[in-house]
Amino acid sequence: MSEREILLTGIGGQGVQLAARVLAEAAIVDGKEVQFFASYGGMMRGGNTDAAVVISDQPIDAPPVVARAWAVLGIHPAHLADPLDRLRDDGVLLLNTSVVDGDEFTSGAAVTRLELDCSTKAHDVGNPMAGTLVAVGALAESTGVVHVESLVAGLDRALPSYRRQHIESSAAAIRAGAELVA
Repeated sequence: MSEREILLTGIGGQGVQLAARVLAEAAIVDGKEVQFFASYGGMMRGGNTDAAVVISDQPIDAPPVVARAWAVLGIHPAHLADPLDRLRDDGVLLLNTSVVDGDEFTSGAAVTRLELDCSTKAHDVGNPMAGTLVAVGALAESTGVVHVESLVAGLDRALPSYRRQHIESSAAAIRAGAELVA
Protein backbone atom coordinates (compact mmCIF):
# COMPACT_ATOMS: atom_id res chain seq x y z
CA MET A 1 0.00 0.00 0.00
CA SER A 2 1.23 3.44 -0.75
CA GLU A 3 0.26 6.39 1.37
CA ARG A 4 -3.53 6.80 1.64
CA GLU A 5 -4.92 10.21 2.57
CA ILE A 6 -8.54 10.19 3.68
CA LEU A 7 -10.61 13.33 4.22
CA LEU A 8 -13.87 13.21 6.16
CA THR A 9 -16.18 16.20 6.12
CA GLY A 10 -19.54 16.92 7.67
CA ILE A 11 -21.18 19.02 10.34
CA GLY A 12 -20.78 18.86 14.10
CA GLY A 13 -22.78 16.09 15.75
CA GLN A 14 -22.42 13.59 12.87
CA GLY A 15 -19.51 11.73 14.45
CA VAL A 16 -16.89 12.76 11.89
CA GLN A 17 -14.17 13.19 14.52
CA LEU A 18 -14.97 9.88 16.20
CA ALA A 19 -15.04 8.01 12.88
CA ALA A 20 -11.69 9.52 11.86
CA ARG A 21 -10.14 8.51 15.19
CA VAL A 22 -11.59 4.99 14.83
CA LEU A 23 -10.02 4.79 11.36
CA ALA A 24 -6.66 5.96 12.74
CA GLU A 25 -6.82 3.47 15.62
CA ALA A 26 -7.71 0.68 13.15
CA ALA A 27 -4.62 1.51 11.12
CA ILE A 28 -2.52 1.16 14.28
CA VAL A 29 -4.18 -2.19 15.04
CA ASP A 30 -3.24 -3.26 11.48
CA GLY A 31 0.40 -2.29 12.15
CA LYS A 32 0.41 0.71 9.82
CA GLU A 33 1.83 4.19 10.23
CA VAL A 34 -0.85 6.86 10.74
CA GLN A 35 -1.34 10.58 11.19
CA PHE A 36 -4.65 12.13 12.23
CA PHE A 37 -5.62 15.78 12.09
CA ALA A 38 -8.95 17.24 13.23
CA SER A 39 -10.50 20.57 12.34
CA TYR A 40 -13.85 21.94 13.44
CA GLY A 41 -15.71 25.18 13.78
CA GLY A 42 -16.74 26.80 17.03
CA MET A 43 -20.27 25.41 17.07
CA MET A 44 -20.94 22.25 19.07
CA ARG A 45 -23.55 21.00 16.56
CA GLY A 46 -24.14 22.15 13.01
CA GLY A 47 -20.78 23.82 12.36
CA ASN A 48 -18.21 22.44 9.96
CA THR A 49 -16.10 19.48 11.03
CA ASP A 50 -13.30 17.95 8.99
CA ALA A 51 -10.65 15.33 9.62
CA ALA A 52 -7.67 14.03 7.69
CA VAL A 53 -6.23 10.57 8.27
CA VAL A 54 -3.04 9.50 6.50
CA ILE A 55 -2.26 5.75 6.52
CA SER A 56 0.86 4.05 5.16
CA ASP A 57 3.02 0.94 5.43
CA GLN A 58 6.07 3.22 5.53
CA PRO A 59 6.92 6.28 7.65
CA ILE A 60 4.65 9.12 6.58
CA ASP A 61 6.24 12.03 4.75
CA ALA A 62 3.05 14.06 4.20
CA PRO A 63 2.02 16.59 6.81
CA PRO A 64 -1.42 16.04 8.33
CA VAL A 65 -2.75 18.96 6.24
CA VAL A 66 -3.45 17.07 3.04
CA ALA A 67 -3.16 18.90 -0.30
CA ARG A 68 -4.27 15.88 -2.39
CA ALA A 69 -6.40 13.05 -1.04
CA TRP A 70 -6.92 9.44 -2.03
CA ALA A 71 -10.44 9.32 -0.49
CA VAL A 72 -13.17 11.75 0.51
CA LEU A 73 -16.09 10.78 2.71
CA GLY A 74 -18.84 13.36 2.22
CA ILE A 75 -21.14 12.96 5.20
CA HIS A 76 -22.93 16.30 4.76
CA PRO A 77 -23.02 18.67 1.76
CA ALA A 78 -22.27 21.89 3.66
CA HIS A 79 -18.47 21.76 3.39
CA LEU A 80 -17.87 19.21 0.66
CA ALA A 81 -16.58 21.44 -2.16
CA ASP A 82 -13.02 21.89 -0.85
CA PRO A 83 -12.33 18.20 -0.17
CA LEU A 84 -13.71 17.33 -3.62
CA ASP A 85 -11.21 19.72 -5.20
CA ARG A 86 -8.40 17.83 -3.45
CA LEU A 87 -9.47 14.33 -4.56
CA ARG A 88 -6.88 12.50 -6.69
CA ASP A 89 -7.71 10.77 -9.98
CA ASP A 90 -7.14 7.31 -8.49
CA GLY A 91 -9.30 8.12 -5.49
CA VAL A 92 -12.51 7.08 -3.83
CA LEU A 93 -15.51 9.33 -3.25
CA LEU A 94 -18.04 8.06 -0.73
CA LEU A 95 -21.21 10.11 -0.35
CA ASN A 96 -23.81 9.72 2.40
CA THR A 97 -26.92 9.94 0.23
CA SER A 98 -29.10 10.21 3.33
CA VAL A 99 -28.22 13.92 3.24
CA VAL A 100 -25.96 14.46 0.20
CA ASP A 101 -27.51 14.58 -3.28
CA GLY A 102 -24.97 12.72 -5.40
CA ASP A 103 -26.09 14.56 -8.54
CA GLU A 104 -25.05 17.89 -7.01
CA PHE A 105 -21.51 16.78 -6.21
CA THR A 106 -19.06 15.61 -8.79
CA SER A 107 -15.32 15.49 -8.87
CA GLY A 108 -13.13 16.44 -11.80
CA ALA A 109 -11.11 13.34 -10.99
CA ALA A 110 -11.82 9.90 -12.44
CA VAL A 111 -12.66 8.27 -9.11
CA THR A 112 -14.41 5.24 -7.71
CA ARG A 113 -17.73 6.58 -6.51
CA LEU A 114 -19.80 5.04 -3.72
CA GLU A 115 -23.21 6.51 -2.96
CA LEU A 116 -24.62 4.94 0.20
CA ASP A 117 -27.54 5.70 2.48
CA CYS A 118 -25.31 5.71 5.57
CA SER A 119 -27.51 7.58 8.04
CA THR A 120 -30.54 5.42 7.29
CA LYS A 121 -28.45 2.25 7.68
CA ALA A 122 -27.18 3.54 11.04
CA HIS A 123 -30.76 4.12 12.14
CA ASP A 124 -31.64 0.58 11.01
CA VAL A 125 -28.99 -0.93 13.31
CA GLY A 126 -30.17 1.10 16.30
CA ASN A 127 -27.65 3.94 16.34
CA PRO A 128 -28.99 6.88 14.31
CA MET A 129 -25.90 8.98 15.11
CA ALA A 130 -23.48 6.43 13.56
CA GLY A 131 -23.85 7.20 9.86
CA THR A 132 -20.19 8.18 9.63
CA LEU A 133 -19.18 4.83 11.15
CA VAL A 134 -21.27 3.12 8.45
CA ALA A 135 -19.30 5.12 5.86
CA VAL A 136 -15.94 4.14 7.37
CA GLY A 137 -17.00 0.47 7.41
CA ALA A 138 -17.94 0.72 3.74
CA LEU A 139 -14.63 2.38 2.88
CA ALA A 140 -12.68 -0.35 4.69
CA GLU A 141 -14.58 -3.17 3.02
CA SER A 142 -14.48 -1.70 -0.48
CA THR A 143 -10.81 -0.67 -0.48
CA GLY A 144 -9.01 -2.76 2.14
CA VAL A 145 -7.36 0.37 3.57
CA VAL A 146 -7.87 -1.24 7.00
CA HIS A 147 -9.61 -4.42 8.12
CA VAL A 148 -13.23 -4.08 9.18
CA GLU A 149 -12.57 -5.92 12.46
CA SER A 150 -9.66 -3.53 13.09
CA LEU A 151 -12.22 -0.72 12.92
CA VAL A 152 -14.22 -2.47 15.62
CA ALA A 153 -11.04 -2.78 17.72
CA GLY A 154 -10.29 0.88 16.98
CA LEU A 155 -13.78 1.78 18.15
CA ASP A 156 -13.06 0.13 21.48
CA ARG A 157 -9.90 2.24 21.77
CA ALA A 158 -11.47 5.52 20.58
CA LEU A 159 -14.94 5.62 22.11
CA PRO A 160 -14.95 7.88 25.18
CA SER A 161 -16.10 6.45 28.51
CA TYR A 162 -19.31 8.48 28.50
CA ARG A 163 -20.35 6.82 25.19
CA ARG A 164 -19.50 3.19 26.09
CA GLN A 165 -23.17 2.26 26.15
CA HIS A 166 -23.12 2.68 22.34
CA ILE A 167 -20.22 0.34 21.60
CA GLU A 168 -22.33 -2.60 20.36
CA SER A 169 -24.55 -0.48 18.11
CA SER A 170 -21.51 1.43 16.84
CA ALA A 171 -19.75 -1.84 15.97
CA ALA A 172 -22.97 -2.96 14.25
CA ALA A 173 -22.90 0.28 12.22
CA ILE A 174 -19.32 -0.39 11.08
CA ARG A 175 -20.24 -3.95 10.04
CA ALA A 176 -23.43 -2.73 8.33
CA GLY A 177 -21.33 -0.33 6.23
CA ALA A 178 -19.11 -3.21 5.18
CA GLU A 179 -22.17 -5.25 4.25
CA LEU A 180 -23.47 -2.42 2.05
CA VAL A 181 -20.53 -2.87 -0.33
CA ALA A 182 -19.69 -6.57 0.20
